[in-house]
Amino acid sequence: MPAFSPRAAHVLSILCAAFLVSSADQVAAEPTAVDPAFLERARRILSSTPLIDGHNDLPEQLRDRFANHLEKAGLDGDTSGLQPPMHTDLPRLRRGMVGGQFWAVYVPSDSAGPAGVQLLLEQIDVVARMTARYPDILVPALTADDVERIHRSGRIASLIGIEGGQAIGNSLAVLRLAHSLGARYMTLTHWGPTDWADAATSPARHHGLTAFGREVVREMNRLGMMVDLSHVSDEVMRQVLEFSEAPPIFSHSSARAVCNHPRNVPDDILRATAARKGIVMVNFAPGFISAAASAWDERAWPEYRRQRELHSGDRAKVREAMEAWRRENPAPRVTVADVADHIDHIRRVAGIDHVGLGSDFDGISLTPEGLDDVSFYPHLIAELLRRGYTDEEVRKVAGLNILRVMRAVEASARAIQRTRPASEALIEDLDPKPLPVEHAPRGSR
Repeated sequence: MPAFSPRAAHVLSILCAAFLVSSADQVAAEPTAVDPAFLERARRILSSTPLIDGHNDLPEQLRDRFANHLEKAGLDGDTSGLQPPMHTDLPRLRRGMVGGQFWAVYVPSDSAGPAGVQLLLEQIDVVARMTARYPDILVPALTADDVERIHRSGRIASLIGIEGGQAIGNSLAVLRLAHSLGARYMTLTHWGPTDWADAATSPARHHGLTAFGREVVREMNRLGMMVDLSHVSDEVMRQVLEFSEAPPIFSHSSARAVCNHPRNVPDDILRATAARKGIVMVNFAPGFISAAASAWDERAWPEYRRQRELHSGDRAKVREAMEAWRRENPAPRVTVADVADHIDHIRRVAGIDHVGLGSDFDGISLTPEGLDDVSFYPHLIAELLRRGYTDEEVRKVAGLNILRVMRAVEASARAIQRTRPASEALIEDLDPKPLPVEHAPRGSR
């Protein structure tokens, strides 16, 4: 597997939008054919079953593009015409028949301490304000029962997931406050490690979780916050699967046997996730779906970096150079069928009860043909039906599986709270002084 810099893939996903992909390219792509009968059947299913996406990065777009000014974002209109295009707005959520959305409140790996906590609170705030601004469409949800009730009302359940454990500033108090503000899962790391957990895309620093990292998971279990293993190292995955008191999730990861990317889940961990009654929510990012697209990502990033250095960061010249590079090195074709292949694989290895959807829309730039934005979920459901999935099986993939996991985590928390108070542990009490990343022992991912 090629070496990744800690933030290369995430940065590349943003840079691709600005430098590698034009709106004309996307318009020119030949649409993926969908059988109208399967599409109608998919829509009929989603009218009574909430489709729940485990991970959408719209809050990051609101921060980076609009400095969290919602009136400038125009989410009640069409955001696909922006440059670069966005994947999410309210009309397209409606067309996609979305029943529940986990909004990722993302804090970068290099934003630690008080700065990271501030970013976390600002991201939670913008989700809360967005939900309050559009009450006829979005309704805040905290529980599985909330999601089902909101879906029955014809609106979309608005949920929060924290992306990046550095967001809590090594403080269980901040974790608890984030839960009280609505956060219902936390991704333990992002592209780089935290002071207490290793990431999938950086060298091993702790070889799994530290003592404080284990305490973070224990407190999440007590709170009823789902432990999200997307982005973490295989060692962290295995450790959490061994000792967590509640089922874990992968909010936006795919199958490593289908695409050998460190962000994806190997088969032994798929089986262990099933044994713990967890779920893997399949990511739509082409680089996580297709080996050819992953290899293209690995070539595009160094070329962008080379051009940026060559042109001293001149954005116009870098854009021109990267557009020329892309004409000579077109991105491989990835389709909705490739995403369905990952669902097929997880179904075979872990079982139909342990797979869901975690698009990563608006956290990626390139998307599979036939899954262009949030309006296209019925096309994926139609593809599964075409492959012979029953109505009940696609209901599970669409939303029933994650609702089951939510209920299990909620029930486990109620039991734990009867016997265990809030943890008062401090990182300095449990761990030695964290080793600086640049001096951490080099190791395999």
